[in-house]
Order: sequence, then structure tokens, then C-alpha cells
Amino acid sequence: MKACRSQRLSAALGVVMLLALLGQGSWAEVARTIKIVVPFPPGGTVDVLARLLGEQISKTRGPTVLVENRPGAGASIAYDAVARAAPDGNTLVIVGNSVVINPNLRKVNYDPATSFEPVCYLVKSPQVIVVNGASPYRTLNDLVAAAHAKPGELSFATVGPATTQHIGFEQFKRLAKVDVTYVPYPGGAPAINALLGAHVTAVLANYSEAVEQLNAGTLRALAVTSLQRIEPLPDVPTVAELGFGSYQVEVWLGLAAPAKTPKETVAELATWFTAATQAPDVKPKLIKLGLYPVGICGADFAAHIHQQSEEYARIIRDANIRVE
Repeated sequence: MKACRSQRLSAALGVVMLLALLGQGSWAEVARTIKIVVPFPPGGTVDVLARLLGEQISKTRGPTVLVENRPGAGASIAYDAVARAAPDGNTLVIVGNSVVINPNLRKVNYDPATSFEPVCYLVKSPQVIVVNGASPYRTLNDLVAAAHAKPGELSFATVGPATTQHIGFEQFKRLAKVDVTYVPYPGGAPAINALLGAHVTAVLANYSEAVEQLNAGTLRALAVTSLQRIEPLPDVPTVAELGFGSYQVEVWLGLAAPAKTPKETVAELATWFTAATQAPDVKPKLIKLGLYPVGICGADFAAHIHQQSEEYARIIRDANIRVE
């Protein structure tokens, strides 16, 4: 019995000595747990992004990183929850276009300009306008000409309504001066399936959602919606270079902390997460998902959010987009 007590005492003393050797700061780092809140269900692109970065940071920086999925209300449930969390740098949220779209369409309990500390603009995802591989339309101008010739007869699908892609469609519709029918779907995959079944004329979708069918030839890309052509589709022109102004639609994803999170904590997180997107074990996986690292942080990311908020407010107002 005495021997057991002695062993326990020795083990406890060993732990104390180890902690003393590590130092108080190191112990705090080892014990730290960071939660990344994802505003969408498990298994999607945003969820995979959070888990890839979380695993990399756990491996290289020490803290345990957990991912919590809180979908609903167009991502507003997650945004609201993190806006009210303790500003200690241990609760973060993946933000995207929806963080500035939602306040222009519905009442929300957060302000994209004041409820968060922007950490970093992490990645962007290009969008493509695609048609069925058997479609007679081989270029975007073919599609526009047909829409002019047959007002109201062609249909254009996106995930929606009131999404980045829906708003992007409304922008294009106004620029091209076409009368086409908008068909919303609950996700990018159902919209692509509708196109494969020839139920709609064209789809504006994430490149990652169409890549397999593009490679198989069952879909044809008419244009990309970024300002520059994308590496996987070097022969596909941008909408802008085809004569439609400075048209640009991209899904962007970043990281935010609750307002009043200490600046040094935000800076540390920015360093960790930008390094994670560039890690050799991570970057190729992101590219395969159609996610291209950006790495704009702090005040520059805040400026991006402000610019996007103003831009979406104008588009939504001009196109009279409403949530039913």
C-alpha cells in the first residue's frame, strides 16, 4: 500500500517538474482548444476546408482544433453565435459572401462591420457558367443571342435563392439585357443534375461542383466568372473579356473572431491559418477542391468585407432581390 502511494506521489511530482520545465506559457498553449464554427452541414466544401486547416494547426502549433457545424438561416445562426462568444481567440467562424448578403435581405443579430475581428481572407472559389455537353450553345455569346431571340424561354439555374450565385446571375442578366427564367435549387449538386437531365439551359456553379462532368464531357464550360482565367480551364474565357464590363463573381471564404478579440491574438491566428493554407500537405487538397489560397489579413480583409457589403447592397437594391 505504501509502495503504491509512493509511486503515485512520484508520478505527480514528475508531472509538476515537467510543467515547470515546459514553462507556464508552453503549458497554456498545449492545453488550448480552438473551436471553428462552420455555418454549413458536415461534408461540404466549407466543412472540409475547416477540418483540413484545423488538423494542420493542431499538428504544427499545438492547440486542439475542433469543428462545430451550425447550419441554418443562410449561415446567420453561426455568425450570430460567434458574434456573442467570448473574445479570447478560441471561438472562430468561417465567413463568406453570406455574412454581407444576409443583412441586406433579412433581419440578423450581427453586424458584419462591428461584430467581428476579421482574421484572414483564406481562399476564393471560381464560378463557371456551364451548359449540357449536348447543348447547341458552344460560347457564352451563343447563349446570349438565343436568349435575345427567345425571350423568357431559356432557363438559368443556381443554388438559391439569395445566394452569391443567384446574385451573380441577376448581375449577368442585367448586363446582357436578357429575359431568362431563374430556377433556384437547394444546392449546387441538384442544379448540376438538373442540367445533366436537360431540365434547365445553363447553370452558374462552383467549379468544384462541375469539374467531374466537365472532365467527362457531359458538361461544357462557356465562361468563368472571375476576372482572370483559371488554371484548370485555360481555354475558357472570362465573362468580362467577352465584353460584359468588369463582371466578377467569386465565392470567398475567410476567418473571423468575435469583436474585441486582442489584436495580438488575431495576428497570431492570421499567421497560423495563412501558413496552413500554404502547407505542402494542405494546399494541393485545397486546389483539388477548387479553393485557391489568398492570405489577405487584418485591415485589408476588413476593407474587403466593407467593399463587398456595399457592392451587394447595390446589386440587391438594383435587382430588387427579396427573400420570400
